Amino acid sequence: MTNEKLTIGIILGSTRQGRVSPQVGEWVKEIADTRGDAAYEIVDIADFKLPFLGEGTGDEPGLKAWSEKISSLDGYVFIVQEYNHSITGALKNAVDSAYKEWNNKAAGIVSYGSTGGARAAEHLRGILGELQVADVRTHPTLSLFTDFENFSEFKPAELHHENVNGMLEQVVSWSTALKSVR
Repeated sequence: MTNEKLTIGIILGSTRQGRVSPQVGEWVKEIADTRGDAAYEIVDIADFKLPFLGEGTGDEPGLKAWSEKISSLDGYVFIVQEYNHSITGALKNAVDSAYKEWNNKAAGIVSYGSTGGARAAEHLRGILGELQVADVRTHPTLSLFTDFENFSEFKPAELHHENVNGMLEQVVSWSTALKSVR
């Protein structure tokens, strides 16, 4: 095993207009970049223009690019918004658009919603388990009522900074361990 830095993707789980996931993702990346323990990058599923699962030909350029991107990463941090007690359809479609690319890697979850996105995170944990992704325990939850001004401008409480660092510590540790089985 080399001493190469891990690459962790911060996956934005929404594609809708007016989404706040880019704000949350950039905040997580800012915290992550100060750590120096891995290379972190934003992965925006909207950039891949993925066809709805089962409706494409399987040859779409976005699918190949998505597969290559997910394969190139050693671990993930999912930025998850709660819609109707679950994850977005766009995130579910993106996750389902790959399989082996996810296997034997680790993931953290940062969620937000009216109840901190906890229900969406729990749904995502079950999906990740099926993909052989080990999700870490520490889970920063953000409230639309206290961490966003007018539900649109992200202004996180200071206490979340410590939770994000704890989650990242676990993601890096588990991603390092799982690299040995890939």
